[in-house]
Amino acid sequence: MMVENKKLNWYKVAEPDELPENRVITVAAANKSFALSRFEGKYCALENKCPHQGGPLGEGSIEEGWLRCPWHGYEYHPCTGRPPEGLEDAVQTFPVEVRTGGIYIGIEDVKPHKKTVSDVMIQTMVNWGVDTVFGMVGHSNLGLADAIRRQTKTGKLKYIGIRHEGAAAFAASGYAKLTGKPAACFAIAGPGSTNLLTGLWDAKVDRVPILALSGQVDAQVLGPGAFQEVNLAAAFNSVAEWSQTVMLSSKHAELMTLALKNAILKRDVAHLIFPNEVQEIEIAEETEASSPGGRLTNLQISPPKESFLKAVEMIQNAKRPCIIVGNGAKFSMKSIIEFAEKIEASVITTFKGKGLIPDDHPLACGVLGRSGTPIASYFMNFSDLIIVFGASFSNHTGIATFRPIIQVDFDQMALGKFHKVDVPVWGEIGVTVNMLNERFKNESGNPKIRDEIAGRWEMWKQEKASRLNDDRGNGISSIAVFDAMNKTVPGNAVISVDVGNNAYSFGKYFECKRQSILMSGYLGSIGFGYPAAIGAWAAAPDRPIIAVTCDGGFAQYMAELTTAVKYNMNITHILLNNNELGKISKEQKADELTVWETDLVNPNFANYADNCGALGIRITKKENLVESINNALKYNGPALVEIITDVNLI
Repeated sequence: MMVENKKLNWYKVAEPDELPENRVITVAAANKSFALSRFEGKYCALENKCPHQGGPLGEGSIEEGWLRCPWHGYEYHPCTGRPPEGLEDAVQTFPVEVRTGGIYIGIEDVKPHKKTVSDVMIQTMVNWGVDTVFGMVGHSNLGLADAIRRQTKTGKLKYIGIRHEGAAAFAASGYAKLTGKPAACFAIAGPGSTNLLTGLWDAKVDRVPILALSGQVDAQVLGPGAFQEVNLAAAFNSVAEWSQTVMLSSKHAELMTLALKNAILKRDVAHLIFPNEVQEIEIAEETEASSPGGRLTNLQISPPKESFLKAVEMIQNAKRPCIIVGNGAKFSMKSIIEFAEKIEASVITTFKGKGLIPDDHPLACGVLGRSGTPIASYFMNFSDLIIVFGASFSNHTGIATFRPIIQVDFDQMALGKFHKVDVPVWGEIGVTVNMLNERFKNESGNPKIRDEIAGRWEMWKQEKASRLNDDRGNGISSIAVFDAMNKTVPGNAVISVDVGNNAYSFGKYFECKRQSILMSGYLGSIGFGYPAAIGAWAAAPDRPIIAVTCDGGFAQYMAELTTAVKYNMNITHILLNNNELGKISKEQKADELTVWETDLVNPNFANYADNCGALGIRITKKENLVESINNALKYNGPALVEIITDVNLI
């Protein structure tokens, strides 16, 4: 079993006398792993893989002259690799030289890499524009991971290794919410893949594209109940719009193409399952990856003529129209604002749509609903026509049903989903608004609405100024935190907001300029904030990235701070710490229940940040807010600003 090759490359694997007699250790050279032993005064090297089930022989022991596999006790001679008499499953051996400077192993020239199933599928993924993968490498996705690694070496793909797969899915969701393009999340079989589910649901219900890649146990042991075996097809059945298992006989490039078509066109979750042994199967070098060329038609759907003309008629007759925009209108806001200016319509956003129009625009009225401003509700209630673009009519938003409504959406199922609307318009929002702009290019509305909006803003700012003075001696108020952020956060920042009282206060008190806002909308999942900021950094590393979380939300994924440190992510974290699940306490009180089990025991988060290698700042006085946030924003790397807040001043 000795390697016979006249041309060997020699690699130092150990120091002289590093290995005691009758001991075996694992060493590595040239991407190979070896079991190096010292037996009867001689150094010997075997392939570090038991022929039985691949057990790592370097982790075994030498007993009674035999090297014993640590997994199942199979025996091999430490130097010849031969099993006991009568058995044939020998282990490959490699030449060893003892030199003055150390112990060396001779290895034949490394064979060139041959194309695998994973190579073709990951190349197809890259061709479709996926440029970022968030995940965790493990024993049941190693072949797929190696294909991802090769693409990262070309510079076409970025890989970010996270500490928990749930964070990978949230990061991919945050990436998609910011860009409108899919990122991928990546996990092993069993618990690794099931950890993805919450983040995937977040992407699904907020209608953004995402691709999940799951390793799986070997196909031959599927069914009886192998280690870490989970029926992933069943587990992902409800969250994935499309899910398939990759087999040897599959059309591999076509499977990845179908996955991405489903994710992109349906703005949903696509999922691929890779059995372990399929990932590294070699295929013909001429096997080509797929690409989107000839696969997609023009996606710009024009609305039906009848519904469009009906909408035009209603707009022409309106004296006091208002426009409500949801997150689905994100990529059409330039045209929507132009339309609003033509007809002089007040513009309101849902909470998920916060920031889509700058709050300092003369027609902007802020956020509607439970996280909103009195300005927004006033102009909706006193309108005579509501024009809704890309909003879902969530009960948290509370769009009035007692006014005439025009609803525009790309998804027919979203039109009139909860109740009938006067004019449902099916079409891409950008196309529909551009048609409206052309139709109303020579018309104008009543400009006096701007003065009325300005007056309402002034009333609200006076109210906020009054609240800014609130101080009960139990911590800083939320309004003080967001007032400081109004003074410090750059206009081009991306702000990822977690769930909790911090989100409600953010909706009310933070005044958006041109920032992009990310949040867990329909799912409302606590823990979203920091992982989504990681996704935002991956998508837009040149923009300031800010995470706003509470203590309860951050604690769910606080290990991801080490991920930010590893990749030197410029993420500024504003952490409101009140040692309580404050939103839940508030709801218990509202239901006339006893406040129970909402108190938290927290570390000093600023010290924790320092221990992780980030910048940690702790604030207990509101007069230090502006300076401290500015210092964090200037820091080159991840920074955490822990603010001790009053749970009752929200």
